Amino acid sequence: MKLSKLIHCQPPLGDLEITGITCDSRQVKPGFAFVCIVGATSDGHDFVPQALAAGAAVVICERDMGLANQIVCDDTHAAYADLCAAWFGHPADDLILIGVTGTNGKTSVTYMMKKILENAGYKVGLIGTIQNMIGNEVIAAHNTTPNAYELNSLFALMKAKGCTHVMMEVSSHALDQCRVYRLSFEAAIFTNLTQDHLDYHKTMENYLAAKKKLFGMCKTAVINRDDPYAAQLTEGLSCRLVTYSTGNDATYSAKGIQYHPDGVEYEFVGDHDIAHIKMQTGGRFTVYNSLCAAACAVELGIPLTLAAAALAELPGVKGRAEVVPTGRDFTVIIDYAHTPDGLKNILSTFRECRKNRLIVVFGCGGDRDRGKRPQMGEIAALYADYAIVTSDNPRTEDPAAIIQDIVAGMKNTTTPYKIVENRIEAIYYAISIAKKDDIIVLAGKGHETYQILKSGTIHLDEREVVAEALQASEE
Repeated sequence: MKLSKLIHCQPPLGDLEITGITCDSRQVKPGFAFVCIVGATSDGHDFVPQALAAGAAVVICERDMGLANQIVCDDTHAAYADLCAAWFGHPADDLILIGVTGTNGKTSVTYMMKKILENAGYKVGLIGTIQNMIGNEVIAAHNTTPNAYELNSLFALMKAKGCTHVMMEVSSHALDQCRVYRLSFEAAIFTNLTQDHLDYHKTMENYLAAKKKLFGMCKTAVINRDDPYAAQLTEGLSCRLVTYSTGNDATYSAKGIQYHPDGVEYEFVGDHDIAHIKMQTGGRFTVYNSLCAAACAVELGIPLTLAAAALAELPGVKGRAEVVPTGRDFTVIIDYAHTPDGLKNILSTFRECRKNRLIVVFGCGGDRDRGKRPQMGEIAALYADYAIVTSDNPRTEDPAAIIQDIVAGMKNTTTPYKIVENRIEAIYYAISIAKKDDIIVLAGKGHETYQILKSGTIHLDEREVVAEALQASEE
């Protein structure tokens, strides 16, 4: 493809035949366009010699590299997104995109919306944390929101396979790094904003500003009115604005909420619609997730009765309040809760319905926001009857040091806790002390089937560990 078809430039560069696009110098092949991306830990400009040696036809950069075959632009993140969209023929233009952003709930909401849309007769693509999907076909996911090249290749594949709609988790990193640059969303959903990713964004104000970018790219914004950041998020928006709430003064509300150990139900109330919503997953967070999914569906023109029926059919999402079969007289729950708010949500949900002890096994990720560690320790001590503090994904950090950061938030509590650094051993221990009617929550890993250590990534599927621990307890 001629370079002039990918990016605005004058001859003779415009006449170059481009054979591929990348921002990774290790992937450059003869005839490629190499885009210099400035990242958090490396700068693509430093790898231009390697790219040229591998045969790069043109270098797109943010500063003068003194090359005859360079194009200098203000923002290579944005330029890369434009190049990738053009390379694949702008496939997103032929798809109806619905984006979901927020600290917690993104995955659950996308699955709820996918189910509603499919019941309405549409073929739906899904892009998110657990996996990418085209209908029922599963494609591995490496990031919540892929980089611009992978994202546009997914859009092209979804279009080719007949998708009309795409449900998409949109992370703050993706918004900040222009991975979704110039995309147009039919609707964008805001779930909530609580502390996370401050290792990257540094402040909550920056985190909010990144999230807000999505709502400058959509026709309709569906906003959680109950979130403390809702007013700041909606200030100055030019798109159509609708809100949802468990209280009053919102476009859509949940009334008469009833919590059960195995689900929730409530009345969905809009200006012109009322329907009974019943979910197979428990907790206040499920009320909010299903409420905003139903609200978005109504805004897309889907009958509320159809949306309610679809939600009632939806089983739990993997790693989100997932009940693990045990065949015992106690319950094991796996949940992705890895933020203070996420941990509070899952523990408060099961605290309300426990008949005996609520036991939590949790840790915190390494090389990430340290500020949330003592907060999560405090929350575990406040809501659980017994806490087992262990390792999550320590990455390059010392797991013992991370645990001490967590335990600092548990010093002023009478809640008993035990430190078991090895996560597998921690799960075995939880199973070994479980009594009749106990609820064990394994928090932090969720859908993940691996653990990231300083020495590398190992296989760790908590469902398998639970099964092995149960078998060991019988021997």
